[in-house]
Amino acid sequence: MEHEYQRLRVHIDRRPHESPNPTTGEALYALGKIHEGFVLYRETQGNHEDHLIVRGHEEIHIVEDEHFYSAEDHKKGIRIVVNAREEIVYHHRLSYEQVVKLAYPTPPSDEVIGYNVTFYKGHEHKPEGHLTAGQRVRICNGMIFNVTPINRS
Repeated sequence: MEHEYQRLRVHIDRRPHESPNPTTGEALYALGKIHEGFVLYRETQGNHEDHLIVRGHEEIHIVEDEHFYSAEDHKKGIRIVVNAREEIVYHHRLSYEQVVKLAYPTPPSDEVIGYNVTFYKGHEHKPEGHLTAGQRVRICNGMIFNVTPINRS
């Protein structure tokens, strides 16, 4: 039986749209007809910074009548390397979970019980180290991450 997606109303640049939930960043960019050179943000309440929606295939959960807006991309991405692949990220800190997701967007087999995450070429105050579940690290251009699955052996 196929998974049924809930359809919700969202607002992109003040225009209402219907979107499946969950969705992806790529789908939201297409739905809102966001032009190249622009990025999409999810509005947040209160004194919090709005959340950048990356144009990608990562699953995003939305809520009814949620608001998004586009803006010219003035931010420069931070170039990092994860398992020998260059990635561009737009956050100044990454969590263990975010780094693992960059390394393995589709997790390997069921035999994996965790990941060993190491980094180097980081900021002066912590140029190298390990990340464990729940930890975050401040990132900089050229920082290198190695993510290795830990198997049940």
